[in-house]
Amino acid sequence: MKSDLLHRRVVKPFDEMPGPRGPLGLGNLFQYIRGVGRYSFDALHRSGEDKYRRYGPIVRERMVPGQDIVWLYDPNDIATVLDDRTPGVYPSRRSHTALEKYRKDRPNVYRTAGLLPTNGLEWWKIRSELQKGLSAPQSVRNFLPATDQITKEFVARIQTTSAPETDGPFVVDDFLPIISRLNLELICLLAFDVRLQSFSAEQMDPNSLASRLMESAETTNSAILPTDQGFQLWRLLETPAYRRLRRAQQFMEKTAVELVSQKLLYFNEDQQRLASGESKSLMEEYLRNPNLELNDIIGMAADLLLAGVHTTSYSTAFALYHLALAGRPVQDRLYREARAILPDASDGRIEPVALGSEASYCRAVLKETFRLNPISIGVGRILNRDQVLGGYHVPRGTVVVTQNMISCRQGAYFRAPDQFLPERWMRETKEHVSPHLVLPFGHGMRSCIARRLAEQSILVLLLRIIRSFEIEWAGNVPLDVKTKLINQPDQPIRLRFTPRPT
Repeated sequence: MKSDLLHRRVVKPFDEMPGPRGPLGLGNLFQYIRGVGRYSFDALHRSGEDKYRRYGPIVRERMVPGQDIVWLYDPNDIATVLDDRTPGVYPSRRSHTALEKYRKDRPNVYRTAGLLPTNGLEWWKIRSELQKGLSAPQSVRNFLPATDQITKEFVARIQTTSAPETDGPFVVDDFLPIISRLNLELICLLAFDVRLQSFSAEQMDPNSLASRLMESAETTNSAILPTDQGFQLWRLLETPAYRRLRRAQQFMEKTAVELVSQKLLYFNEDQQRLASGESKSLMEEYLRNPNLELNDIIGMAADLLLAGVHTTSYSTAFALYHLALAGRPVQDRLYREARAILPDASDGRIEPVALGSEASYCRAVLKETFRLNPISIGVGRILNRDQVLGGYHVPRGTVVVTQNMISCRQGAYFRAPDQFLPERWMRETKEHVSPHLVLPFGHGMRSCIARRLAEQSILVLLLRIIRSFEIEWAGNVPLDVKTKLINQPDQPIRLRFTPRPT
């Protein structure tokens, strides 16, 4: 009895949690209006840092009346939310609400809104079937030969297309669009068994399929935050942000339907391979699954085109930026590892065992990149039950967003937090840090379904680039982040490449 009374005295009410409420409690959304307020949806990491300094490790922000968000910085609070296992309840979040509306308005194409906005049992039924082709380590390793071959072709053409008349150092003014084309090529091959030829003269045209797919994915991602927050007027009338999302999704949907239909036609014609159980792509795996309807597969195809290109490309760009700034000590160590895996850069291939056991430093480079530049600011959840967070009672139904990117740059949690130190993740020099701080792909049941595939693609590219080139940052100022739902570089990825001996 005494302990219960003590607990009630210690836990403070939700209304006392610090944070901005806006004038007269009407909301803080005006602070995000460009040219008016102190914050920006394009710089949520700056906004998050400012709130942390002003209010502490837990912040309650009222966006509009009736819509509060709790921002979490303390890894213990993050663990409390993300590790919650309420029996019979699946983790929920509020995200991609405009994408949900778009798909639910088109029941002739989609059975559900897809993995990104859906919650509850409906979400789990889709997730449990779609993850079979993406989550199992062996399934991902099956894609390694194709990933490595396309990446090898890509690295070989870096110099021939950028500086064909010199054997010395050369500068690529923006490497990011080139990486995005590589990842689009990989997604189309692995998902549909289609070579899009993204680097051909035809596909380099701004009106080509490859160019428009990349543009549509970026447009959709940039429209998510503005439509998720605030009064959501797009539910009543078509706002500019929703119009951009709708048009981008119409093109991605049309492409997904065509690619899945083409695969279904070939799949049905090839009865011998159908009977053998052999699959050459993710779509074939899904078409073989009796628990998936064609609408589900089309939705997943559209999600892969939306989320599979830029997330991987931005992470790779940030990794190359940090490697370029880190200079020789880091690059030489990674080069030695890459050379051991690929003694002959032009003829060798990366084997699954090498990527698993011999690429430990490359994995450390990637993890340190994810610490400093995760794919997103943090992880969102809708509380399934009342929680005590930061000493405050937080009621069920509250939207909570973890602030991992900001926390990962604090001296309270990391030694030399602003330095790029891959060795902090190596077994022999590993630092003790909370497992709930570096979460670039989310956490638990709602973690990114294609995490292993994305990591494999990035590792292969880093190994092959550093095996073939020494790189330097050629930009005039340090790289920062634009938070367009997923974190993207705020300027071109300008790199100087110096060829290494083959």
